[in-house]
Amino acid sequence: MKSGSNTNWWRRRFSTGLLLFLLSPALLQAQDKKEKEGVYQEFSGYVGFDYRYFFSDGLYPDQKNSFPSLVLQPEYLYEWNNGNDRLKFIGFGRLDRDSRRTHFDIRELYYQKVSGNWEVSLGLKKIFWGVTESAHLVDIINQTDFVESFDGEEKLGQPMAQFSYTSGIGTFDLFYLPYFRKRVFPGSRGRLRTPFIIGSSDVAFESVAEETRPSFAARWSTFTGPFDIGVSHFHGTGREPFFRTTPNGEFELFYGVIDQTGLDIQATTGSILWKLETIVRKSDFQDMWALAAGIEYTFYNINDKGLDIGIVAEYLHDDRGVLSFSSLDNDIFSGARFAFNDTQSTEFLIGGIFDLEKSTTLWSVEGSRRFGNSWKGEIEMRLFNNVDPTEFLNVVREDSFLQFSINKYF
Repeated sequence: MKSGSNTNWWRRRFSTGLLLFLLSPALLQAQDKKEKEGVYQEFSGYVGFDYRYFFSDGLYPDQKNSFPSLVLQPEYLYEWNNGNDRLKFIGFGRLDRDSRRTHFDIRELYYQKVSGNWEVSLGLKKIFWGVTESAHLVDIINQTDFVESFDGEEKLGQPMAQFSYTSGIGTFDLFYLPYFRKRVFPGSRGRLRTPFIIGSSDVAFESVAEETRPSFAARWSTFTGPFDIGVSHFHGTGREPFFRTTPNGEFELFYGVIDQTGLDIQATTGSILWKLETIVRKSDFQDMWALAAGIEYTFYNINDKGLDIGIVAEYLHDDRGVLSFSSLDNDIFSGARFAFNDTQSTEFLIGGIFDLEKSTTLWSVEGSRRFGNSWKGEIEMRLFNNVDPTEFLNVVREDSFLQFSINKYF
């Protein structure tokens, strides 16, 4: 990019970002809370600034090392009929140096009706399933927002109709998912990407209906004694893409129709949490079985200072081996969670994933701390060390990074 066009690029992004921050006081003034006659409404959210720095030059042309960005997440909640009827909206927008990471999404926008022991939700929504720290195998309803987070914990809003029924033997959830959302990957400037830029034309579906093929899911969850148990089944277009080679030798993403059955269990016995997630996935192009299991032991209020330290250890297995998208095919995760329980809600999670057969090691640090009444700082670091050439992660082996975030909540 020439220097003149680069200046114009930054001027456009800075102007748009400045507009967002100038609008934030108006958004604050627009917030209206009231609780009368069974009606409640609230406007909230945050605006923020992120800076992500990659320690090494990229493997591919045009990749950058420095990525400042601006973030806005507005939220609105409106309840009436004493909370039995609800409208909820969560939006998300980011301006970033990578054009693909500059994106806007409706995380949630749905109507919910509650009556007795059943409820119905219609619209875009986020659903999370799972108990383990290092992998979320059973979490399949929403598509991963891959340009937003490398670990897959950020999700796109999913159009759905959800019916929930609570009984004496547990909660039953049924989902109708009428539309599929494709995973978006970084652009040419971006990091944590493949050697080739994946565009909309580089995607294929097993179903001729493509994005409009409906998917269905069901889950039963309950708790008994020390156990929290969930059993789920999904039928439809899988959220995880499969990389394959076309007849002319090019790569494309392929989304197949899958059946996935999942089990998640968490048992609480004193200071120990026992965790298990396992799935079996069947399809015409690839079958798989995967497991994540481990424990978390917490030392509470160490030396009467309010500090809690949780030691986490998990085993990860995926029988696809090197074909696993996450490369977590035979690995151990070990880490420590620090919760200071102070007025600033200071927390840190430090851990690493160690391949039991290869040299690959992934280190991670996550932390957050509040400042004042409405500010929050966050830190995130990912380090890729000695990545084995046969693993999928090899394409991002030079993409270790450090990120700082500062958010203003309203």
